[in-house]
Amino acid sequence: MSQSHTDVPDEPCSLGEVLEQVSGKWTIGIIMAAIPGPIRFTELEREVQGISRRMLTLTLRKLERDGLLVRTVYPTVPPKVEYTATAIAKELHDSFQGLITWADRHKGTIQANRTAYDRAE
Repeated sequence: MSQSHTDVPDEPCSLGEVLEQVSGKWTIGIIMAAIPGPIRFTELEREVQGISRRMLTLTLRKLERDGLLVRTVYPTVPPKVEYTATAIAKELHDSFQGLITWADRHKGTIQANRTAYDRAE
């Protein structure tokens, strides 16, 4: 028996699924850009360096589906669409900030270790 996309599964996503979704480079960039407040698609396109329009659209849909972003469409011509981070996205942002701080603190050491390793090979 197949499940339609509107059916709610009886069990939560696996930890691997959740980590895969939130650790993607596009997800991180989008969440970091969306935190200050509502952000429009075109602003996200500018903020998330290197992302294609198609990949941005797909990633935004996944984040909306997972409850990390809320998409609001305003009845204007042309339609105005904004994305707002949810409470769980804001919590995730705090974790990203910790990871960014760690990476910034250790990037020199990591580069030195890579250089030493490459010379030894």
